Amino acid sequence: MSEFRSPIPLPHIPDNLTISQFFLQPSTSTHSRPIRPSNVPFFINDRTGHGVTYEDAHRRTFGLANALSIKYNIGLRHCLPLESLQYLSHLSQVPRMLTTRSPSGLFIRLEGSSRKPANPSYTVDELKHQLTLTKAKLIAVHPDCLDVAKAAAAACGLSEKSFLLLDASPSGPHSDTETIDQLIAFGESKGENYSAIRLAPGEARRTVAFLSFSSGTTGKPKAVAIPHFSVIANVVQMAAHYRLNDPQTPAKCISPGDVVLGVLPFFHIYGLVVIMHYTLYAGASIVVMPKFNFTQFLDSISRHKISHLYVVPPQVVLLCKHPASQGRDFSHVKFCLSGAAPMNGDLMMQVSKLFTNAAIGQGYGLTETSTTICSLQHDRKLGTIGSAGALIPGIIAKVVKPDGTLASEGEQGELIVKGPAMAMGYYDNPAATAETFVDGWVRTGDEVIIRNLEVFVVDRLKEIMKVRGFQVAPAELEGHLLLHPDVADVCVVGIADEYSGEIPLAFIVPTANALERMNGDREKTEELKRKLEKHVSDHKIQYKWLAGGVEFIDAIPKNPSGKILRRVLREHAKTMKKPKALRSRL
Repeated sequence: MSEFRSPIPLPHIPDNLTISQFFLQPSTSTHSRPIRPSNVPFFINDRTGHGVTYEDAHRRTFGLANALSIKYNIGLRHCLPLESLQYLSHLSQVPRMLTTRSPSGLFIRLEGSSRKPANPSYTVDELKHQLTLTKAKLIAVHPDCLDVAKAAAAACGLSEKSFLLLDASPSGPHSDTETIDQLIAFGESKGENYSAIRLAPGEARRTVAFLSFSSGTTGKPKAVAIPHFSVIANVVQMAAHYRLNDPQTPAKCISPGDVVLGVLPFFHIYGLVVIMHYTLYAGASIVVMPKFNFTQFLDSISRHKISHLYVVPPQVVLLCKHPASQGRDFSHVKFCLSGAAPMNGDLMMQVSKLFTNAAIGQGYGLTETSTTICSLQHDRKLGTIGSAGALIPGIIAKVVKPDGTLASEGEQGELIVKGPAMAMGYYDNPAATAETFVDGWVRTGDEVIIRNLEVFVVDRLKEIMKVRGFQVAPAELEGHLLLHPDVADVCVVGIADEYSGEIPLAFIVPTANALERMNGDREKTEELKRKLEKHVSDHKIQYKWLAGGVEFIDAIPKNPSGKILRRVLREHAKTMKKPKALRSRL
């Protein structure tokens, strides 16, 4: 078999609707979906329990859209997608929601219609890269992130008037910056000044909804252009996979009234599409946690009687091993899915003992595929050990062996996929697009085996590391380390870590001057290692820090063409004494 695909039929996917129009339209003869009861909110404030209803979201969204149209001249073809406006409009009702669970800034290009989620912990340089790449003109930002955002914006030539503030008190330190609440109130007080976008057939496939950042295979993060159709398609695919609308199938996975814990970042594609869109589509409510703290995470599960957990392996490790988990009642949890990085079999068995009433498994996807490629089957209580789940409807997969031939079932090779949810490519980066998006197929860079339509991820052909579910490009860290005057050459590899999945370890060739200063002195050698680690931690977000440490080496192994033989050093790292990881677990 050269191609693999799910036998489940894929329902019709409309290609003339924006995401919000698709989500808000009633069920039709061509497309039905679960009906959300009027008393089931979209979002729930974790701390207060306050719910954001459909009416709340609709009213505030109108006010925000109208104000943006009047104040910033965002017109018919320039208006933000309604789902972005809904997202923005409710944030100020959920205190401190932006600290980690969602973007520090929603970058708005006035000449475009997409929003660009950003990691709130980014440094000035990292944020500057995103602002420059997306040509952002307007930034909605949480007060905690405002100083970094202003510094990055200034470096890009943006003015002080480019900011909208979320969750701010009028008497606070940033009282001179307009808030989202003020903007909404202004819009509600004025007559309607904008019209909703109407897409022609097929236009949703070409109209960008999100620029979601992914490291790809090398260098700095790249903006993946995701159209409205891709998000809609992936939601429909997941709904078909889980038999969401089948009255003959018990709704084991999700149904209206279920409660999901929104603990994953909404700037990450997993949180953005699977949680923010799919679970809302299914009629569930999302309890939004402002920032991950493990004991508070446990308290939220109990307080809100969470039924659905979408997590990453580091959180599963804590659930299984942290003493605070012991003795708690998790009987209300009926579904637990882990994604963003592989979860080993031991962990799966341990978490199944914790959540005795839950279906437990894994899912797998990429930013470039607008998320889910495979997921736990709808009728399984426990996923196959080592499996990332079964291919969802609409996905066509091939496994390509190193010699370019197609693998048969059970043979190993690179996973290449296509389907209705594939992204358009990397924004303003045709060279990177051509490497990953080939004739309608997406090269995942992951080495897999497919058996019984289940995907088993064996290794990553790409050089990307997955640290706590976040992508880290070795080339980005290597480029930064090479700026240090004591570094002659460098190779960064990921090493296995029980908590984080992987952590970065830097093999560094010191300069002649650095070697002379160290001169075999152990104390001076350790001091230089600490300086190099600090060189990274001072300029990079925490999950990119060299938690695996620094190892000095005589030369970086390379092939005749000069390409780093990274796998050689990865294998060498496995023989070394396990380094102490610099973690922040709670």
